[in-house]
Amino acid sequence: MAKAKSAYVCQSCGTAHVRWQGRCEGCGEWNSVVEELVDSGVGAGPKMATAGGRPVALVPLSGETETAARVTTGLGELDRVTGGGFVMGSAVLVGGDPGIGKSTLLLQAAAALANQGKRVVYVSGEEAVAQVRLRAQRLGLGEANVQLAAETNVEIILATLQAGAAPDLVIIDSIQTLWTDRVDSAPGTVTQVRTSAQALTRFAKKSGAAIVLVGHVTKDGQIAGPRVVEHMVDAVLYFEGDSSHTFRILRGVKNRYGATDEIGVFEMTTLGLSEVANPSALFLDQRDTDAAGSAVFAGMEGTRPVLCEIQALVAPSPLGTPRRAVVGWDSSRLSMVLAVLETRCGVRIGANDIYLNVAGGLKVNEPAADLAVAAALISSLTNSPLPPETVFFGEISLAGGVRPVVHAALRLREAQKLGFKSAVTGKLGAGDGGGFRVSEYSELAELIGKIAARGRQSATGSGQPD
Repeated sequence: MAKAKSAYVCQSCGTAHVRWQGRCEGCGEWNSVVEELVDSGVGAGPKMATAGGRPVALVPLSGETETAARVTTGLGELDRVTGGGFVMGSAVLVGGDPGIGKSTLLLQAAAALANQGKRVVYVSGEEAVAQVRLRAQRLGLGEANVQLAAETNVEIILATLQAGAAPDLVIIDSIQTLWTDRVDSAPGTVTQVRTSAQALTRFAKKSGAAIVLVGHVTKDGQIAGPRVVEHMVDAVLYFEGDSSHTFRILRGVKNRYGATDEIGVFEMTTLGLSEVANPSALFLDQRDTDAAGSAVFAGMEGTRPVLCEIQALVAPSPLGTPRRAVVGWDSSRLSMVLAVLETRCGVRIGANDIYLNVAGGLKVNEPAADLAVAAALISSLTNSPLPPETVFFGEISLAGGVRPVVHAALRLREAQKLGFKSAVTGKLGAGDGGGFRVSEYSELAELIGKIAARGRQSATGSGQPD
């Protein structure tokens, strides 16, 4: 009998090595290389090619197209992120930290679809049926007609799904607990995860059922396992949040049937996750309008304008190397803004400890937050509170200029709807409109000078903020 071939595969990135080693050369992770058998299943070594393959029919690029059929859950925020509901025959990967609420969200979506008369199957590989029932009862969903199963073998799961009527939605919680007879590796390894995901994705395409796979995440917040799984599926959603805050954010990073970078906002309550119709009001709740170092940023998350508070604290540093602590923003972007303030604007700020936080736990990724960050930093440095009814947005260039950003009209409309009176941004040519004043700056130094002057006026007791 031929000896089974094996390879040493990194469980973080999927890189194969010829021998075991403590540190993966592909991603740099320690103790992530595990021996796996590769003589069968997806990812096995090259096999002898069979002669005479069946040709496929080639069709022209032009032709009739069909709109993808969708099943809407009724949860507006979830349907927003998926592009209007789950597409029939698609595979969706949902990742998030442990305890963030992935199973709760999907159980609520399953119950909502079941109440619409859809056939929904919930397969749990981590919990027993009794545990899933307890959660459903706690959420008030115990009467929903959701079919449950506690199973981890892929072949048994597929046989069960094919035995009855075709399901509309299948939830697998989670993909890391599944194993298949096609490979001999342990559950959770790269080969098992990849093979199981491919088998379930193939079933979704053939049956027309929507498959939702729950994935674990690593300490860096990325979905665990090989990235090829993210390429297999049609949509990848990240469920984000902080245990110290009640709200959760569902963010789409890949979607073949809708827009990416869309977010849905939920609030965790005793009865599960409730939708937040106006996230801007939530992020600005309990804002201290009189504190220095606070600026309101008018941002965009996908197609939705979202206002949030950016807080900065600049304090004298007792250390030779000042501290830099950033929560909710890119730390390298903060370093760039500080360098521009030092070099282009003549602000001596680099020797101080700097703490930056996006209030509410929201993660801001767009460069339009540069101007709000710079304004908050100077406000804290000069101890001059910014006007509480003003929003900031604009990109800062390395030359010290302020560049306008896209979707300015949507940002201004959202700010005006929430009661703000003015905005500070780059050159838009907008001017005053309907009582809403837009202050446009082409150079960052001009804005910094006005904030510093206002701080000096407040210190001497003469003059009021504009």
